[in-house]
Amino acid sequence: MKTNSAGNSSAGNSSVGNSSIGNSSVKYGPATNNSMKDRLMKSHSMKLLGSMVLSLAISHSSFAADEAIRQGIADHYDSHLSDLFTWFHQNPELGFLEQKTAERLAQELRDLGIPVTEGIGGTGLVGMIENGPGPLVLVRADMDGLPLLEDSGLSYSSRNRQIGRDGIETPVMHACGHDMHMTTLVGTAKLLMDTRDSWSGTIMLVGQPAEEIINGAKAMLDDGLYQRFGVPDYAIGLHVSSGMPSGMVAVREGIVQSSADSVDIKVRGIGGHGAYPHQTVDPIYVSSQVVIALQGIISRQINPLSPAVITVGSFQGGSKHNIISNEVDLQLTVRTDSESTRDQVLGSIRETALNIGRLNGLPDDLLPIVSMGFESTPTNVNDSDAVQRVLLAWEAQLGYNPLVTAPRTGMGAEDFAYFTQTEHDVPGVFFSVGGTPPALMREIAAGRTNAPPHHSPFFLIDPSSVKAGVEAMYTAAIELLQTP
Repeated sequence: MKTNSAGNSSAGNSSVGNSSIGNSSVKYGPATNNSMKDRLMKSHSMKLLGSMVLSLAISHSSFAADEAIRQGIADHYDSHLSDLFTWFHQNPELGFLEQKTAERLAQELRDLGIPVTEGIGGTGLVGMIENGPGPLVLVRADMDGLPLLEDSGLSYSSRNRQIGRDGIETPVMHACGHDMHMTTLVGTAKLLMDTRDSWSGTIMLVGQPAEEIINGAKAMLDDGLYQRFGVPDYAIGLHVSSGMPSGMVAVREGIVQSSADSVDIKVRGIGGHGAYPHQTVDPIYVSSQVVIALQGIISRQINPLSPAVITVGSFQGGSKHNIISNEVDLQLTVRTDSESTRDQVLGSIRETALNIGRLNGLPDDLLPIVSMGFESTPTNVNDSDAVQRVLLAWEAQLGYNPLVTAPRTGMGAEDFAYFTQTEHDVPGVFFSVGGTPPALMREIAAGRTNAPPHHSPFFLIDPSSVKAGVEAMYTAAIELLQTP
């Protein structure tokens, strides 16, 4: 679950709250009461906590959980998965550059006796567990980190640096929980291997690159993922959440995340001296009109009951006070909840930019250049029938029904959607697992602090949330391997 811009925050000289995970004292962000940002973040945390607590249709199951499964997961976590999580956390890599990460994940699966194919869609990998006739179920974990300097205060913080594909060296951090996702995949794989006598079918374990730039899933599909390994009957994915109590599982029917499209607009002009604007076509002035007009697409062209967002995240142009530049670069993120709205918004962005260029007298060879499609993902939609099946299995194993019915509070995106929104229309189940320790959740509920947000230097999760991730993922996979 991501946005296209990483959140930035700085502790500065403000006091910070402390929580304890294991033996490590951790800093989870500013706790000053006179900061507007702090008040907004606390409000967000409270709203998220409230919606999770109030909207989970929790009903205790009359069925007993399989305690042997739960104990096996706990033992594996203590003996191996805890250390594996730490290794992944300390060694993050950027999208399409996850060389060491992919090597380690592949070796973990091979050590379990699972054949692995690497180099799919770049650094992606696939492990296949073939266990007789039955459905093919895809189980996915994303692998990449973010270009952030970690400031979580964890004793095992990342200090990794990497030269990105742009040639610039940056610090790298797992600030969105992909370390938890990969560790959960390994735990689920071991459990599936250990219980092969109780299920039949095929599991496709996917280590996906470059989720943070919403390119990795598409790259794997373009590299023949389904042609080489088969079209899944079902696809399962998860995401850890820093705003949910550690170990809590939550799932929605229908739309889970919005579509996302990055759009670049290069607004060209005719530069000159700032004192003689009549001799120029000022691209900053033209770009300002574009920025304002883009919001008119949402308010005046799109059905008000169809959610859509256009955010201009970057406006770069000019070099000096008295120089009218030749061009301006705009960077946008676009979010919608339906493919028809998505097509309409993207088409309107292109037309709006071109027509404002014409309005300002630009010749055809200097009209704005609109680029899109280089970072994009469709809406992520859960299959209701598959969710209902998995809910029954989860209720029996977890002891509650984790269905969330409250409205979504944002328009985050997730390229897991590519695995399901293909011409094959693969039924998908994408769910969340809480990652915030109980002590911190109590502080959040009391309004004394806020959850460390995803894509923030302060981001952290409770590593033991891996256990709930494995239990939920394994249970879902076993259910979907059954013939309905």
